[in-house]
Amino acid sequence: MIELTVAVLIAMAIVMMAGWACQLVAHNGGWTDVFWTYGTAAICAVAALVPFAGQTAPNWRQIAVAALITLWGLRLGTYIAIRVARSPEDVRYAALRQSWGEAFQRRMFALLIVQAPATALLSVSVVMAARSPDLHVRIVDGIGAAVMVVAVVGEALADRQMKRFKAQHRGPLAVCDSGLWAWSRHPNYFFEFVGWLAYPVIAIETSRPWSWMSLLAPTVMFGLLRYGTGVPPLEAAMRRSKGAAYARYQALVGPFVPRPPRTVDERPRED
Repeated sequence: MIELTVAVLIAMAIVMMAGWACQLVAHNGGWTDVFWTYGTAAICAVAALVPFAGQTAPNWRQIAVAALITLWGLRLGTYIAIRVARSPEDVRYAALRQSWGEAFQRRMFALLIVQAPATALLSVSVVMAARSPDLHVRIVDGIGAAVMVVAVVGEALADRQMKRFKAQHRGPLAVCDSGLWAWSRHPNYFFEFVGWLAYPVIAIETSRPWSWMSLLAPTVMFGLLRYGTGVPPLEAAMRRSKGAAYARYQALVGPFVPRPPRTVDERPRED
């Protein structure tokens, strides 16, 4: 397991260096998200398929888990690639480019390289799910697959609603507050987190104490999305660009976990 995790780390570091070179040429930091998504999906899928315990070929569960991570990567990576190709640079990277100035490329390289260890941690959860020794089809296998499907559909719906809103409201102060975006300021991030819960659902068994390590993936993703490179920098950019309109939205809609939207007379509360 350690050797496999190190291999994932090295492979992902190479992918992110390629992503850094791509954004350098394209002058668009958003391409690094494409490299991370496709790279994480491909490398974790390969890690899930690596034979173990004298196997000569991967078993059905390894193939199923590899399919789950591939489904996630293809949907999200393709969506991001199309968006990056057709739109200006993501506001997060545009803000970093402005604030970092001449140090942008150097600091961007450091920001991208640390994403390789994050993928290595995520791969632990994927491999733990793939290597469950019980080869019978279990209820938790179906539940895990259902969790991933719900997450992919939910995130795709949130992305579609935002795309539709932007097409209909081109004003610089317009804030999407309908559909899933009325229940969470970042429903796409929430469903992204939910998707990584699929692997511990499949992996955890009381007879396998190490299987609890599969909780690494949702824990890492929650930390990154809610308190790291997800919500904080994006909301800072939104407050700068949309001002009071976004502040009102923040007061009424929770930042991450979906919940019924508040009315204007309800007291703001953070998750």
